[in-house]
Amino acid sequence: MRYYNPEYENKVRQFIEGSRRKAYIKTYGCQQNVSDSEKIAALAENMGYELCDSPREASLVVFNTCAVRHSAEQKILGNVGMLHALKEKNPSMIIVLCGCMTQQEHVAEDIKKRYSFVDIVIGTSAIHELPRLIFERLTGGKKIRTLYDESGEIVEGIDNVRNESFRAFVPIMYGCNNFCTYCIVPYVRGRERSRRAGDVVAEAASLVAGGCREITLLGQNVNSYREPETGENFPQLLRRIAGIEGDFKIRFMTSHPKDASDELIDVIASCDKIAKHIHLPVQSGSDRVLKAMNRKYTRDGYLALVKRARERIDGLCITSDMIVGFPGETEEDFADTLSLVDEVGYDSLFTFLYSIREGTPAAKMPDQIPRDEKQRRFDALVELQTQKGFERNAAMKGTELTVLVDEVKSDAPGGLKLLSSRTDGNKIVEFAGPAELYGNYARVRVTEPMSWLLKGELIAEK
Repeated sequence: MRYYNPEYENKVRQFIEGSRRKAYIKTYGCQQNVSDSEKIAALAENMGYELCDSPREASLVVFNTCAVRHSAEQKILGNVGMLHALKEKNPSMIIVLCGCMTQQEHVAEDIKKRYSFVDIVIGTSAIHELPRLIFERLTGGKKIRTLYDESGEIVEGIDNVRNESFRAFVPIMYGCNNFCTYCIVPYVRGRERSRRAGDVVAEAASLVAGGCREITLLGQNVNSYREPETGENFPQLLRRIAGIEGDFKIRFMTSHPKDASDELIDVIASCDKIAKHIHLPVQSGSDRVLKAMNRKYTRDGYLALVKRARERIDGLCITSDMIVGFPGETEEDFADTLSLVDEVGYDSLFTFLYSIREGTPAAKMPDQIPRDEKQRRFDALVELQTQKGFERNAAMKGTELTVLVDEVKSDAPGGLKLLSSRTDGNKIVEFAGPAELYGNYARVRVTEPMSWLLKGELIAEK
């Protein structure tokens, strides 16, 4: 673990001084990629680039890529291909590919063969090297095909250009040790590495001092966080962050069920600043499929965890991920998934058709499920969750809630705006109010529950 040296930021800034150069950054994928792109944006600004909204204006184009699904990968490569014409018009344009997709050997080879106009390809742990590589390219160096930081060392001290001032993503760890058989993440983001607790707490305190109202702690499995020097665990880190003075909420994701401890449940229950929401990806309701996925918990163990959490945490909202059509999934297995969803009663559910990822064990498993069968099961699951979501939301009619307004959507009667907000349990509430509420708390009353969101009315600005 070391701190970032801005030497090459300064060199690039001096080299391009006097010429107005712009940078375009396109982010694909998860919240971790969003956080990485915020660092890339800061590096670009510190090098003297002005951020812009179109690659046509840019002399530096960065695509921060995702590898979770094959369809996303193909879309990204298609968009990379469209940059070729821009590069021909502006040969001095520097094109950078980074993120999870670039860490896959077959993709790196494909880029080398089919996208030779790309200047720099870097891995997920090499963002701090970007200024050096750009300086070398600007000063006549050869195109750099790939650069990976095999050590995976965490580099602290890189600035962030936050997309919003009132909420922020704060990574607490990187990588994953779980090796679920369908997942590419351990291969593209490496093994688990945790940040020092002092660095995480200092970053959170700085955000709160700057007016941030919501901090989301990120990790592929935050429950396995371990402070590298003291061994401090995730619940202990949560308590430290909750001890920061200020009016803010703490969220976190993702929380692997096998490591969700009673200590974590007790911390959430006892700390007002920790949102009463847990995202617990279950992926399947079948023990046979869970074993094939290498998830390391059983259906009964998961249900017991949900029961304990709901008993101890007042007003808890639980969300989850579910994969439909995993190789070898039978009708009986899928029926187990439906019954689990019915029994748990999730507040919301993120559902996915299983997608083959080259390089994962599941890609080589027999009995791949046909697309039309996966779609049929997917539709049945969505129909059930729509019903269960409505039942959960219907119980909230007439309740008064504190929400954080995070979007101004459209005009509303009386000179007001239709605002979208989030509850403590991460439910969406839409209501009419003044645009000035954006980024602030408000009190609302639920007037119309729906399956995927709540309609409400403003009671008071908070």
